[in-house]
Parts: sequence; structure tokens; C-alpha cells
Amino acid sequence: MNEMSSRGRLAVLGLIAAMFLLGAGLAGCSSVPGTGHRGLNLVSDAELRRLSAEAFDELKRVEAPSLDKDQNEMLQRVGRRIADEVFWDLPGAQWEFVVFKSPNQANAFAMAGGKVGVYSGIFEVAETNDELAVVVAHEISHVVAKHTNQKLSEQMLRQVGGVALATTTGGGSLAYQGVMLAYGYGSGFVGLGFDRNKEREADRMGLMYMAKAGYDPRAAITVWQRMDELRAGGISPPPSWRSTHPSNSDRMSRFREAMPAALEFYEKARASGLYSEHE
Repeated sequence: MNEMSSRGRLAVLGLIAAMFLLGAGLAGCSSVPGTGHRGLNLVSDAELRRLSAEAFDELKRVEAPSLDKDQNEMLQRVGRRIADEVFWDLPGAQWEFVVFKSPNQANAFAMAGGKVGVYSGIFEVAETNDELAVVVAHEISHVVAKHTNQKLSEQMLRQVGGVALATTTGGGSLAYQGVMLAYGYGSGFVGLGFDRNKEREADRMGLMYMAKAGYDPRAAITVWQRMDELRAGGISPPPSWRSTHPSNSDRMSRFREAMPAALEFYEKARASGLYSEHE
């Protein structure tokens, strides 16, 4: 009898939690900057920025930074230009760009609040400023489009304990743990893949951002073709790239479709005289 009563209480609590989260989900939709799409958002931007900063600090403690001067300067140069371009779509960001030493990992990620990490293996794929801009703009676009907010919110809705995610704060909280999981931390790599629709959205947004910042958007085709060739080489893309990213043919088709608009932005940026050929 007592056991049945306990189960009953748990069932009631679960139903209440589910109803709470459903109501929060209906009320917690926000418009995505740059696209106008609406996405689920159960965690405030300020809270996600705080938790992401904690997660990034933790990564810097456990991952070795690259001491390669050229790689670091290249990331700072390209990252700052992209950051300037997304300024109005991502207000309040405290930008930080870090190269992590991992030559066998061709990966990059961006966290809410302007925290951007690049693994040194990506420089085997992105050899020029234009090519690195493809990678950085794509990852930053995930942040601008609030894809991590949506992913974390979806995690919350999938579990009864999600109420704690929405209400608990602090580095040891379930919210913090949820943020780490949303970024893929603890899965052997960072930057766990988003679903294909979100990847396509980040592709298009990133293409426009890099073009507006004066980087040649045609480099996107070169970069993703190289990514597709990594399977035959010694550097492998993360498992999430193979399972969740659009196929190479789909990606190339969409890039070519968006290229005329991106090239217009690029030509306008170059004509402004703000950028030199070697930046």
C-alpha cells in the first residue's frame, strides 16, 4: 500500500512537472535573429550566457591551448571580424577565441555569450582567412539562431527533472550539467551536432555573415568538400558531423543557391575599402 502510494505521488508530481513544462514551452518561444523563425526557449539568455562562460572556463582548464602563433593570430583576426558583423544580432557578447591543441580533431564550436573554440586540426581544412571564416561564421550562427537554447529546452521537455533545469542555478546545478551536455561535453568531443535543419540554417546565416565581413563566400564550397574528404585521411570529423550534418551534395546545392546573394554582400564589403586583401 505504501509502495503504491509512493508511485502515485511520483506520478502526480510527474504530471505536474509535465504540465509546467508544457506551459513554459508554449510561453517560451522566441524569434530567431536573422531568420524570423520561432524556437523553444525555456532558459533566459542571461542565464545561458553565464552557464556557458562557466563551461568554457572548465574547457580551458582541461584542454591544452595551442601555442601556435599563426593559428592563434588567424583565429583572433577572423573571429573579431565576424563578431563585429553579428554585433546587432548578438548584443552583450563577451567575445573570446581560443585554439585548443588537438591536431587530429577537425572541429570547432561556439557558446552563448561569444565563447568560440577551435581545435587545431581544423587548420588542415581551413587554410586561409576566407576558409576559417566559413567555420567560425557557421558556429557563431548557431549561437545567433539560439540553437543551443532550443536544444537545452528540448532536453528539459524530455525529462520530468527539467523543472530543476529551469529553476536551479550554480556550477553544480542540473542546468549547468544540461548546458554541458547540450554542447556535447563529456561525449568525447565538443560541439555535438544539431539536427539537419539547424545545420542548414547555420550554413546560410554563416555564409551571409562572412560575406558581409568581407570574406569570400565561395570558400564555403572548398571547406565542406575537404570535410567530406576527411574520412579517407588521418583526421576525422566528429561522429555528429557524419550523422547530423546535411549530405555533401545537399550542402553544395544549397550553397550554390544562396551564393548570388552572398556574393553581393561580399562585393559591397570589398568595395567599402574597410578590408585589405590579406586580412
